[in-house]
Amino acid sequence: MPLLSSAAMLAPFRVRSFRFQFPADFATSWGSEMENLVLGWYILVETGSVLALTLFWALLYLGTLLAPVFGMIGDRIGHRIVLCSMRAAYALLGSTVTVLAFAGALRPSYVFVIATLSGLIRPSDQGMRNALVAATMPAQTLMATMGVSRTTSDSARIFGSLAGAGLFAAFGLGPVYLVIATFYGLGFGLTLGVAPGRPLAGPEGAARPTLWRDLTEGLAYVWDTPVSLAALWLAFLVNLTAFPLTSGLLPYVARDVYRIGETGLGTLVASFALGSLLGSIAVSLVGRTLRPARMMVLFALGWYAALFVFVNLKSPVSGRMVLVIAGISQSLSLVPMSVLLLHSAGERFRGRVMGVRMLAIYGVPIGLLAAGVLIERLGFAVTASLYCLVGAVLTLYIARRWRTDLWPLDAPANTR
Repeated sequence: MPLLSSAAMLAPFRVRSFRFQFPADFATSWGSEMENLVLGWYILVETGSVLALTLFWALLYLGTLLAPVFGMIGDRIGHRIVLCSMRAAYALLGSTVTVLAFAGALRPSYVFVIATLSGLIRPSDQGMRNALVAATMPAQTLMATMGVSRTTSDSARIFGSLAGAGLFAAFGLGPVYLVIATFYGLGFGLTLGVAPGRPLAGPEGAARPTLWRDLTEGLAYVWDTPVSLAALWLAFLVNLTAFPLTSGLLPYVARDVYRIGETGLGTLVASFALGSLLGSIAVSLVGRTLRPARMMVLFALGWYAALFVFVNLKSPVSGRMVLVIAGISQSLSLVPMSVLLLHSAGERFRGRVMGVRMLAIYGVPIGLLAAGVLIERLGFAVTASLYCLVGAVLTLYIARRWRTDLWPLDAPANTR
């Protein structure tokens, strides 16, 4: 088999369920990326406060602590049912903002309320996607499928952010939000066509364990499995120190560092997403040749190195180029991480482990809120450089602490 084969990318589409899930995830990702850009810019312009901007983004991750609960429910009743319910809620909230925008009644306080409600469920979406892929796809195609699946969010960050910025600048908030709500509605409708997978069943005649027992079993499994624990600590670290620089703080970079408007912001988001897309495509092409544990550590370090260069640049042209490199490194670290966790968890703990994985996203609001305070005192470049240096040092510590589980070529975590 050739090392690079387009057949590897096309193989997942032979499964009918994935032919529905891919466009469903794509539409949902488009709506989400457009919404994040538009509302983030709206809050920054209306309030003029970087603290308000970081608070808005932090609220979008409010429900991260609920992710294990969504995972447990998915294991019990099926991940498709949970994902459909979540996406119906996105469509409802998007329609609410659309009505308020066309009526001229939208206010920053309402946006914070919407962000709070959305933030209760949206952090669990990626975990539910991954668990549903693992439940409906053959194990031997999982790495390639995860790479292809990841392109839905990566491509949405490119074209969704550019489209959102362009529509917002040309037509205003109401029309762009109508498009966002439409994408959410499409995502919900297409998710209905995905195969349900198989809810876990206990031994015949056995009493159903409580949700609390399911949760404690999932947490105990992660704590007692060194490779999973190492991956989750690394996931928390990059969410705490890397993601804030390329998500919630990009509107600040666009307006106050590069002095470019919402369209320029769209190009920054799209640059990072382009790199992520290229990285995801690379994983889907050569997935079966990768060493997951080594990949996630080495490219996490590469991600921090690229971000350190980015935050110290003053030219938006150079910044976009470095963001592409950062995006490539991000995908080549996080996609293997997800596959490692799914393989390690097996069918029994799949939903719960991905739910616990989503808990790591709680590092983003913590990192954003801390950055909002530090930027006002130290400035953006100093704060962001500090984040990169701390992140790189702690990544090396994780690699050293769990070296015997992450580094040897014959370790289970590096199984091809």
